[in-house]
Amino acid sequence: MTLISLGAHAQQQQRRTATPEERATRMTERMAQELSLSEQQKKEIYAIHLERAQKRMAEQEAQKAEMKARRETMKAEEQKVLEVLTEEQRKKWEEIKLEQRDRRRPQGAIEDRGNIPVRRMRGSN
Repeated sequence: MTLISLGAHAQQQQRRTATPEERATRMTERMAQELSLSEQQKKEIYAIHLERAQKRMAEQEAQKAEMKARRETMKAEEQKVLEVLTEEQRKKWEEIKLEQRDRRRPQGAIEDRGNIPVRRMRGSN
């Protein structure tokens, strides 16, 4: 069972780190095998898959940059707030933030997914 889990995890990691070209090749090969595509069809479908994979990668990079900028802005704003507070108020504020964080995500919540449905990756069985 562990070996199966490790294999599945490795495949997911490979999908996440694959270049657009690798993704397009993998998808095209799969279609070619399943649909007996001609060489011309393979070329055209590869181009379509490559364009989609490049677009998706660009969107993901933009989202990462946006999230990073948002985090930096929040961090700067928090620093400004802390500069206004006294030492005693800062300590109390930190305690309040910890309590709020613990209420949002109780200990073990990451491991215990409970009834949260697992989203299946496209193409996985």
